[in-house]
Order: sequence, then C-alpha cells, then structure tokens
Amino acid sequence: MTVTDLPLKPPRGPRDGRALQKGQQTKAAIVDAALGLATQIGVEGLSIGALAEVTGMSKSGVFAHFGSREELQISVIREYHARFEDEVFYPAMSAPRGLPRLQSMFANWMKRTSVELDSGCIYISGAVEFDDRPGPVRDALASSVATWHEAMKRAIVLAREEGHLRADVDEEQMLFEIHGLILALHYEARFLKSPGAIARASAGFENILRRYGTQAAAEPAQRRGKQTRIKSVKE
Repeated sequence: MTVTDLPLKPPRGPRDGRALQKGQQTKAAIVDAALGLATQIGVEGLSIGALAEVTGMSKSGVFAHFGSREELQISVIREYHARFEDEVFYPAMSAPRGLPRLQSMFANWMKRTSVELDSGCIYISGAVEFDDRPGPVRDALASSVATWHEAMKRAIVLAREEGHLRADVDEEQMLFEIHGLILALHYEARFLKSPGAIARASAGFENILRRYGTQAAAEPAQRRGKQTRIKSVKE
C-alpha cells in the first residue's frame, strides 16, 4: 500500500476550527482559575472537584480538558513558569549583556516576589509539598526552577566574561547566595511579617555584587553616584 492508497482525512471545516478554539479558550480559563486557587491552597490541594466548584463547571467538563488531577497540576506549573518568564526573564533580555542584565533579572525577580508576598510563590510552596514525593508533578516543578537557575547562571557567566565580575567567581555559589535572598525574603515577609525585608534583600544583592564585582565595574557606578551628588548640591 502506498501513501496515495491511504484514505484522506476530510479537511477541517470552520465549525471544527471554532470548536477547537473555544476548547482551547475554555482550557486556558480553567488553568487561570486553577493557578489562582493554587496560590491559596497549594498545587497539592488542586483537584478536579475543587476546580469544578470554583469555575462553575461540572467535574466531567473539567476532566475532559485534562484527563487527570496530575495533568491539571502539571498544566498549572507550566502556566506559572510561562508567566514567570514573561515578567522576569524576557524583559531583562533588552538590557546590555553582563552586569546590567543580571541586575535587571534580579530586579524583575524582586518585583514579582514583592507581589507574591501576598499571594504566594508556587515554586516555594511546591518545593515544600513535593520535595520528598517523586513523580511527574515534582519533576515539572524541579524542571521549571532548574530552567530559571540556568538562565541566572548564564547571566552570571556573561557578567564574568564581560569583566564585570571577578574571573574566579563561581556561578553556582553566586546563584546560591542570590536565590537564598529570595527564599529569606519570603520567610521573613510572609511568615514572620518582618518590616523592611524587601530593603534587606535588595541590600543583600548589592553586597553580593560588591563582593564578587571588579574594580572596573565599580568605578562607573561610583562616578555616577558622585555626579548625582554634585548635581544635587548645585541644585
């Protein structure tokens, strides 16, 4: 039998296309509702039944779009990661490579984190829920975090190659310290309600840059600060 002998599928008609588009829109709306619910009760708390109640749909209607609770949870993690990249990673790519880009990535990360102090971070809450529970959901969470960490490490390496960081800087160690600031910020601000936690996290990042930065990178910043002070005196 040749390819020409095989029965051809009828072309997709306008009605089929509209039905597919509507199905995709419905699924996107369900994922959006699930993401909002997950920030309150965690990824582990998500279920077909809970989501059906929130969206006003039937359980069978929600199930038809995902097929399982596990697939629903993974879809939420993927959507969270996509939004994280849109808000944190991609805007920073317009900054010059090196230290400016690394600073932009951290600034965007801090901006998103400051919002999530009220709603919660799925990466952090998910790590608590699934740290000792192997499976596809944990894999999806870990893969998303690892992807972001690789992007941060790449930014650190580029800053080192541009001469903005010392030649002996270990990108793994520097990332560990930067990530630690975000984790500490969540703990201090969300759990302990410590005032000034955001400012301390920002100061911690500046301390890291001073410790790992080169004199060549520090001098332009010092000159900018001096020019600003001179201008303010004249005014």
